[in-house]
This record gives sequence, structure tokens and C-alpha cells, in this order.
Amino acid sequence: MSRTRMSLLAALAVLAGTSGTAILTAPAGAAVSAAPCTVDYKVQNQWDTGFTTAVTVTNNSASKSSWSVKWSYGGNQKVTNGWNAKVSQSGTSVTAANESYNGTLATGGSVSFGFQASYSGTNAVPATFTLDGVTCNVDGGPTDPGPTDPGPTDPGPTGPQAANPYSGAKVYVNPEWSAKAAAEPGGSKIANQPTAVWLDRIAAINGVNGGMGLRAHLDEALKQKGSGDLVVQLVIYDLPGRDCAALASNGELGPGDLAKYKSQYIDPIAALLSESKYAGLRIATVIEPDSLPNLVTNAGGTPTTTDACVTMKSNGNYEKGVSYALDKLGAIPNVYNYIDAGHHGWLGWDSNLGPSVQEFAKVATTNGASVNDVAGFIVNTANYSPAKEPNFKVTDSVNGQTVRQSKWVDWNQYVDEQSFAVGLRDKLVAAGFNSGIGMLIDTSRNGWGGSARPSGPGPLTSVDAYVDGSRVDRRIHAGNWCNQSGAGIGERPTAAPAAGIDAYVWVKPPGESDGASAAVPNDEGKGFDRMCDPTYGGNARNGNNPTGALPNAPLAGHWFSAQFQQLMQNAYPPLP
Repeated sequence: MSRTRMSLLAALAVLAGTSGTAILTAPAGAAVSAAPCTVDYKVQNQWDTGFTTAVTVTNNSASKSSWSVKWSYGGNQKVTNGWNAKVSQSGTSVTAANESYNGTLATGGSVSFGFQASYSGTNAVPATFTLDGVTCNVDGGPTDPGPTDPGPTDPGPTGPQAANPYSGAKVYVNPEWSAKAAAEPGGSKIANQPTAVWLDRIAAINGVNGGMGLRAHLDEALKQKGSGDLVVQLVIYDLPGRDCAALASNGELGPGDLAKYKSQYIDPIAALLSESKYAGLRIATVIEPDSLPNLVTNAGGTPTTTDACVTMKSNGNYEKGVSYALDKLGAIPNVYNYIDAGHHGWLGWDSNLGPSVQEFAKVATTNGASVNDVAGFIVNTANYSPAKEPNFKVTDSVNGQTVRQSKWVDWNQYVDEQSFAVGLRDKLVAAGFNSGIGMLIDTSRNGWGGSARPSGPGPLTSVDAYVDGSRVDRRIHAGNWCNQSGAGIGERPTAAPAAGIDAYVWVKPPGESDGASAAVPNDEGKGFDRMCDPTYGGNARNGNNPTGALPNAPLAGHWFSAQFQQLMQNAYPPLP
């Protein structure tokens, strides 16, 4: 799943007469006087035709509400993209100006940004930097020359991305979820499992109601990491007009709030993730669950079309937002972007799967994004479809009828998530995605164990009897998605469980509600969706069947003790 542009040399090339993983403008060990400003310019990674650089600017003068750093190259370096600053170039001259969220630069304060550039020949470090026209690192730069080779500083990643970030790595255990799980009777059996951190509103970046923000999670991840590798899983989930076909998970941003999504949500996340202290973490991002699948199936010409999805298809803000997230986050060397791809009970039909692949390819190649920003895709996010149906296959037939003709399968090409993920992956590669992309499957609630789990194939009296007697998925309809009764914990998080599958993951933390079973006033932008109401008779999305939702459920994302207990009881494989 290595991104082509990140096929870096494992050791950096010789730069400006020195070698190492970083170049500093002020040599290590030099005595430094009170400069008006200092600039720390580090080449983090370099390969034959390009390099990435991290720049830290420290202001020792009066506080600033905006800033601009300039330098010139002596060679043919060309900046191709930047993050945490507006980086532009004219000839050999480069200017990096603040973004809207990091313009304040206090006396003694620092700000960091980075960029990627191309070059050929040599890649000498710029000799002079200015901050708002004032030369830095002089009259306060080195007062003695120091050593000619400063040696390596914190190297960050020094080689290509891992083919599978989960292989050989621990995965971050969210202490907030772990504490809630451990407080439940029997919850200690799974409280040590890794789950994703959901950044489902702008406030979540800094922490809500005294809870951990993104920086706190990253700092805790460094503690858990130790000397090995560790994956931190983040759900990027705050698009304008979010979840246009549902209400329980509607978000805070209106359909037209793309600029706010970029500047107040994605940009601050990218700023944190790109800090050098976190360069040793592997950060797996789940990009905007449900968004692009909704554009395929619910934005026009189908019984499931909604006005909200038509609006998002028309204004293009789902596509622009996802492209922006891929571009900004994909530029950070240790970030692995996984695009949400629904589940087999949503996109498994040929009429949905082909257009979905086209939609994914479009978003990954427009508005600044590249397929090299995509490490892979994730299926079954926060859903209940089994990873495997062990008792029947899509190719089975009963009395001359294929199981695809059964009411449950309904002509779908797939009957479980693993076959869907592998099939989707093949189509994505054929559509131009990198051949190394990997798939994730959310197995947090798709175990379907307990006494209702079939022990073998169903009767051969009819195709419907066979499928209904065989399937471990005990939902009333595969379109049911909210707090499903009878569900259980699924496969534990596992790296590389099958070819093409990077990992089984718990993206939806078990015990967190999908949505309230009745209307609940709130300040989180979350509405009431009748699919979470156990008394509702259904709609076109679930074949007008009962919802199968548990009663007395709280708002989406809030702790639901009764569900957690049922998930543990029905876990498959069973809990010890």
C-alpha cells in the first residue's frame, strides 16, 4: 500500500556536503544569541526526484497576528504541495504564509509547517531565511561555527511507508473507551482491545466536556508505542451536510460549509498530525463514513433518494471535502488514508459497485488528491455484516435456483464482507488505484454468536429456507443498521487476516450507540432517525421491514450499556 511518491530511500542522500536524516540551519552545539527569529529547516525524506521538508519558525520579536517566511533555492527545487502554510513559489523564490488557524505567533512562540518538492541534481539547503522581511539566524545566529556536520536529529520516518501499517505493530487502545468497557460487568475481557477515535465535530479536536482531544490521544499513543510500531486509528467524520440519507448521525456543518470544513476541521487535524514528535506513529485515518456511497445510491433516480443527498451531489461538497482531506492528510508521510466504501449489503450489486468504483476514482484524482494519497479502503464501518458467512456461498444453488434469487441475498453478488472487500479491491486496482492498496473490515459488532447462530447449512426445501437457515447474520434485513438486536462482538482486531486485507479493526467502539431510539434534544447536530426506533415499520432502504433496533438507546456516540452487554453475550468467537 506504499504510495508511489513515498517510495523513499531508506537512508537520505548526501546533501550539501553532509549526510543524515535532517539538516539544521544552525549547527548543533553552536552558541546562539538573541536572534529576531530562527528557522529550523529539516529535510525529512529524500528520494531520486523529490523530498519532504519540515520547517519550524521561532519568533523572538514582537507578537504577530500573521506571518510570512521567505527563502530562495540555489538549484531547481520546485515546491509541489504544502501543509500548515500557504506555500507558493516564483522562480527560485519561495514564500510560506500562515493559514487562517495558525497566524498568531507570540514572542518566543513557534509554528511548524511542511512541504513536498521535486528536484534534480543537488538539493542544497537555502542559505538565508526571512520572517516578515527580517533575516533570521543571523545577529543571533551561530556565534561560533560549531561542527561541520550537525549529525541526525529526530529522524521521523526514514523509509517508505509500510506495505501494511498494521503488520508487526500494536494498535492504540483508547483509554476513555477502555475505562467505560472495564466498568461494565465482564467488560475487562475486551477493555484492552484497540478502537478508533472518532473526530466527529470540530470541538472533538481539542476535546469535549473535559475529555481527551487529538493531541492528548497522540501523546498517549507515544506512551503505548514504546520501542516498537503502533497504529493510531482516527475517524475523519464532519463533512458538510454529513450523512445525507440518515438523521441520527447528521453533523454540525451545513451543506455549504466546505470552507469551514477545510479551515476549522481538516487543517487543524493536519497541523497536529504533521508535528515532528508524532512522526514515529503510524496514523490510519478512516475518511468520512457513508459519504461517497450516499452519492451513488441515494442522490437521484432510486427509491432511496433523499433531497439532502441530491443537494450534496449537486453542490459537490462531499467530493471536494473528501479530496481535500485525502490531499492534506496524504501529504503527511506517516498517515495512511482509508476511504469508506460502505458494505456488501449497500454496494454489492453490480449496478452500485461499478458506479462506486468510478466515484472513488474521481474523488481520488481531483481537487488536488492523488491515488497515492490512498492507502486503502474500509468496509462495514459501524455496521453489522459478517466478515464471513460460513454456511453458504453466493454460488450455491437449491432446486435449480441460485442463492442470489433468495429474498435475503436479493441478487447481490456478495454475501459477506470479506468476499466483498476482495472483489472491490480488484475493481479498484483495475480502475487505477495502486496495486498495493489494502482493505480494512470493521468487525466490532458483526460476530452474531449466541444461541441464535446456525451451526450449519439450512434445509434444502427452498432457496429461501436454505439461506435463512444458513446465515449467521440474524438481522431482519441487511439494510438495518441502527443498534441491532441480537448482534455480537466480532473477530478481534487482527493484522493481515487474509490476502488483500490489511486488518480486522474495531472502528465503531462497542457500546457506543448508533442513534437515539426516540427524539433527544442536543447540541451535537444529531437528529432522530426512525431506523433507530424499534416500533418503526421501515422504508425502501430496508424493504419496509421492522428496524430490529434496540429500545432505550441514547444519542449516536453515547454509551449504551444494554447494547454493550448484549454484544459481549453474543460475541463470536466467544469471549473467554
